[in-house]
Amino acid sequence: MADRHASTVPTGARVMTRGVVFVHSCPRAITSHVEWVLSDVFDSRVHLEWTEQSVAAGCYRTELAWTGPVGSAARVVSDLHAWGRLRIEVTEEPTSSTEGERFAATPSLGIHRATIGAYGDIMISEERLRAAMTRARISGRSLEVELDELLGGPWDQELEPFRYAGENNSVRWLHHVG
Repeated sequence: MADRHASTVPTGARVMTRGVVFVHSCPRAITSHVEWVLSDVFDSRVHLEWTEQSVAAGCYRTELAWTGPVGSAARVVSDLHAWGRLRIEVTEEPTSSTEGERFAATPSLGIHRATIGAYGDIMISEERLRAAMTRARISGRSLEVELDELLGGPWDQELEPFRYAGENNSVRWLHHVG
């Protein structure tokens, strides 16, 4: 008898999704390395259009909309954050079988990951909420501060000036093939 709850995705098939990579701040010397990382992750040559980042002297910014396998966002942020001097955000849209994700990374704060629901809102699990309540009680920090951290508030605060500096730039699409 077949399992009624078995996945409908054929074995070996990759679930595809879409997302956007926002490189908000990147030193000029690392721009080619960013392109190499993205080319490796998406298995397709990536050439980006870089513009000066007015908020950080000597830095550049770019954006790339992508289509690729689920999990690509995590790989992108992990590989790019290893360079240590980038301010980035990477999103991955939800699929019928997976939640979406939003990653933000800065040199001073590290990586923040949030689960994104079908309507673009951040979803926080019961376990993470309970842990925040426990941390607040033990540390004396307010629950509001703990929840703001779960929502990525410190990352949003640091990245906000960099986001506005790139407001008039267009997003390029990369479609994964293969």
